[in-house]
Amino acid sequence: MPTADVLIYTRTAGYRHDSIPDGATALTELARDLGRAAEVTEDPGVFTPGRLAGCAAVVLLSTTGNVLTPEGRSAFEAYLRGGGALLAVHAAANAEPDWPFYGELLGTRFDGHPEIQPGVVLVDGHDHPATAPLPARWAWTDEWYNFTSDPRGTDRLGTGAPGASESGVRVLARADESTYRGGTHGDDHPLVWCREIDRGRMFFTALGHASETYRDPAFRAHLSGALSWLTS
Repeated sequence: MPTADVLIYTRTAGYRHDSIPDGATALTELARDLGRAAEVTEDPGVFTPGRLAGCAAVVLLSTTGNVLTPEGRSAFEAYLRGGGALLAVHAAANAEPDWPFYGELLGTRFDGHPEIQPGVVLVDGHDHPATAPLPARWAWTDEWYNFTSDPRGTDRLGTGAPGASESGVRVLARADESTYRGGTHGDDHPLVWCREIDRGRMFFTALGHASETYRDPAFRAHLSGALSWLTS
């Protein structure tokens, strides 16, 4: 079987979201709309240098726990540093908890969430394809993730980019904590961000808990824009 242009990885070793099948279907459709094939897999054996070399992007779709082998971690890091791309969705913030590189790539870690409830997303980066289709104040219902730190902290990977924070992270959207209960970051609560690492790219969105999310036109446009940026 030929290597997919977009590899959608859905393995979990912790909590498993019921929305994963809907998310995988949506991402497959969005990749196809961008002219790219997609493969959905839970096989950690796909993370080899040869297999990853043919991937325009890898999606970690609500992966939780340790879902890569040591060999897979090495191959994935080399892929990203060498020009690969990662789209990390929702619970992917809670993946690979004992792999320092992955935590440093994201810039932070998942630190719980309040109950699912409506709130408002503040969209800052309308010049980015992932947030260009969204309103400045986007009414949304989700798990509003809290994080252990601001992802725009010190650059531990040595890949800071001009025009972004010291870490190279650019925050594109934030949570308005005044519109829901349980936020822990105050006035500046990052939800969506991107960065470059050596020759590669990473995009993270904390949104995407519920199955119906992946049928929402605005959220699909958000994911499509992220895939477009990662594979351009």
